[in-house]
Amino acid sequence: MNSERQVSKKNEQQKQMTRRQRRKARKKKRRKQKKPRRRIFPIWLRIILVLLGCVAAVIGGVMFGYGILGDGDPKDALDKETWQHIIDIVTKRE
Repeated sequence: MNSERQVSKKNEQQKQMTRRQRRKARKKKRRKQKKPRRRIFPIWLRIILVLLGCVAAVIGGVMFGYGILGDGDPKDALDKETWQHIIDIVTKRE
């Protein structure tokens, strides 16, 4: 009997509440029940790993393009003189 009264009181309260109020009440209830999320990798570490991956991809692509597609030595793609020569060709300073 007691539980029936509580249920009827809840129903009366919900009927009096507007949709927005019910939505806010549901959101509050969900927030209280929600567990805090524990990340394995912190965000700063993810950013560093993505940047390192990008750098590795660029270096690998340059070595692949220069060594395999360009018929040169892949290690030469990392030399400063090679890049200076490329810059000179692009800016027309031979």
